Amino acid sequence: MTTFPKPEPLNDAELDRLGAFLRGCKCGRAMNLEELDGFFAALIAGPETVMPSEYNREVFGGEVADVCEFSSLEEANEILGLMTRHWNTIAGTLFNGEVYVPLLLEDEHAVAHGNDWARGFMRGMRMRHDGWAELVEDEEQGGWLIPMMMLYHEHDEDPKMRPAPITPEKREDIIVHMAAGLVGAYRYFRAHREAHAGSAFAPESRCTTSKVGRNDPCPCGSGKKYKKCCGGATVN
Repeated sequence: MTTFPKPEPLNDAELDRLGAFLRGCKCGRAMNLEELDGFFAALIAGPETVMPSEYNREVFGGEVADVCEFSSLEEANEILGLMTRHWNTIAGTLFNGEVYVPLLLEDEHAVAHGNDWARGFMRGMRMRHDGWAELVEDEEQGGWLIPMMMLYHEHDEDPKMRPAPITPEKREDIIVHMAAGLVGAYRYFRAHREAHAGSAFAPESRCTTSKVGRNDPCPCGSGKKYKKCCGGATVN
């Protein structure tokens, strides 16, 4: 059986570091860790490859060079490297047939609500709306997405979109089914990719070099030189 070598998952200190950087992005529109986790999960499970040059703007809340203030080239490598490792952890888990447990933040009462994860997942779906519509409209398989939709619409401005009130016990059940739904969506699109490609499907991993020079391609995937992209926001 072919397996995908997973990198070492981010530890608590690394997650805190990445979360703090995201909170410090200009305009305050960057995703938090929970939303990022759901967003990456949808992109990895989804029908088409989405490159960093396209999705980083969603993650950081704007063009990387405009909203991210890297103190140095080393910090840029560090942050983008942490994101890459987290992506590969999710991709490797799903490819190896395992359930990926969503990364959920707890409130002041140590309760994980899951709404931000569902919000991130739905944002990932919107990046390939037409492809995901195929699963949404599938009468047999579309149910995999119901848990995400329930938590996404829990506090919807339109009362008609909200699910019935969710009790703590029900929330735990929804979160469990949300993890199962991610696996179901991944397998659905993986089968479709294999059918169209006529060969074994491999997950879209993200690789970065350990060091990026100012004249090298920017790690964000824009295709520009680092000094003309994220490096332009670096404080020397």
